[in-house]
Amino acid sequence: MPDTSPLVAALTQLAALPEVAAASDHAREVCTQLRWHEALRRRIPEASAESRVRGAWASAELDGARSTASIVREIMMGARGRSAEPDPAERVIHGAIAATAETEHLRDLVTHSPGQALARLHTAAAAQLVDDRDQLGRPRVEGEGCDEFADLGPAPTGEELRRRLDGIIELMRSASEAPALVVASIVHAEIATVRPFVVGNGLVARAVERALIAATGLDPTGVAVPEAGHGHEGGPAYLGSLNGYVHGGAPGVSLWLKHCGDSLVAGAEEGWRVAESVRAGRLG
Repeated sequence: MPDTSPLVAALTQLAALPEVAAASDHAREVCTQLRWHEALRRRIPEASAESRVRGAWASAELDGARSTASIVREIMMGARGRSAEPDPAERVIHGAIAATAETEHLRDLVTHSPGQALARLHTAAAAQLVDDRDQLGRPRVEGEGCDEFADLGPAPTGEELRRRLDGIIELMRSASEAPALVVASIVHAEIATVRPFVVGNGLVARAVERALIAATGLDPTGVAVPEAGHGHEGGPAYLGSLNGYVHGGAPGVSLWLKHCGDSLVAGAEEGWRVAESVRAGRLG
């Protein structure tokens, strides 16, 4: 039997918890069913593009930027012009669109060059959110804080921030060996908790999860909509599960992992609706 790193062993132990294993098995089963949907035999690009539309919309909604999937679709297709001076919600929507679109190009980078993948996703997500463009694509430095996810407690700084960010990168590299759902879920939670960037951390966390789910083969078609899954019980349920991850000890971590498994099931079900719409020729 090959040697297993302590990190992979710990992730494997988490995946073996009964409630986590059940959620993970269900998620994998539903993703497998989605993979063999008749519409995806020849039309994966069309379906995955629509998944990114719905994912961007859902991710922006989780950050409090309200819109509709139709508006996001029109923006992504170039059929709707962008405001010369977008309000804060529009900026978040544009960031969600850009970050979700960027995931299409990161399947190799997200596990082999995770630092580069994070930088690219943040540059896309925060282009209209940062006050200083020098803050794009790089972690916070001394004197820079972050006001996002305030309920999770103060964002780490200094040496703790560097150590936690190194841990996120190591987690992403482990995705080829460790249980995929557990890796994607913990990376998502760690980015939200650590908040390595001055702004845009939620958009980056959800985009990284999408990229990892595709790169690890959980959803190789990229048609599932995990962002919609996180919002299927409402934003408070999503934030409550994250709060459990941070403050709830081992039971809270298990709660978050179960939430992510259930969210991927809901996201794959949304992907099935995408595939059905593609087959029927009635997107939107």
